[in-house]
Amino acid sequence: DEHLDRFYRSAAMLDIRIPHEKQELRAIILDMVRRVDSGEQFVYLQATRGTQPRDHVYPEDMHANIWIMLRPQTVKDVFHEVRAITAEDTRFFHNNIKTLNLIPSVIAYQRCIEQGCQETVFHRGERVTECAHSNILIIKDGVLCTPPRDNLILPGITLKHLLMLAEKNGIPTSEAPFTMQELADADEIIVSSSGGLCIQAVELDGKPIGGKDPKTLKTLQDAYAEFYAEDTKVR
Repeated sequence: DEHLDRFYRSAAMLDIRIPHEKQELRAIILDMVRRVDSGEQFVYLQATRGTQPRDHVYPEDMHANIWIMLRPQTVKDVFHEVRAITAEDTRFFHNNIKTLNLIPSVIAYQRCIEQGCQETVFHRGERVTECAHSNILIIKDGVLCTPPRDNLILPGITLKHLLMLAEKNGIPTSEAPFTMQELADADEIIVSSSGGLCIQAVELDGKPIGGKDPKTLKTLQDAYAEFYAEDTKVR
């Protein structure tokens, strides 16, 4: 439901008209999920503005085309680790909208794979923003910290859940900018996404990071593993 909320919110910000009410589209997706013979699936949903000859102007009555893809896929083990590199964030200034403007992210991700890593951490100057296809959080002095959910990052649903779970488990949270140096000095670094939930980053640009607060990290990982199991239980 939260992913659909963001989908409709992003579409509205781009003046894209979804041809289904939210609950109708929800029912279509769930029907498709039930038709795939797999308990865990990757479900991908996107919309284009609609069908018309190439133009920079679109008619007011145009309705979006919806494309949905499903394939069997398991969520990554919440307790595995990733290595990352850093890259200047040269993407546009509307990263809070879920769009297909993915060329910078695709190139940055390709570069990290070429270097034997699994993620790229973006920054604008000294300010850390997010990763090529994940959000990034840090734990410092027992506090779970995330960059502000402004126009420079995508407000991840998993990020939202992590903040909620932290508060439920008595872990203080902070939503404020942090620098590259603060990232390097963090007690733990977390990469979060719908396919990875709460994964520990252990290397950045070839240097070891984190590993200083395993107790808080494990509390969050255990909490998310339990939350995910309950949230995805067949009803």
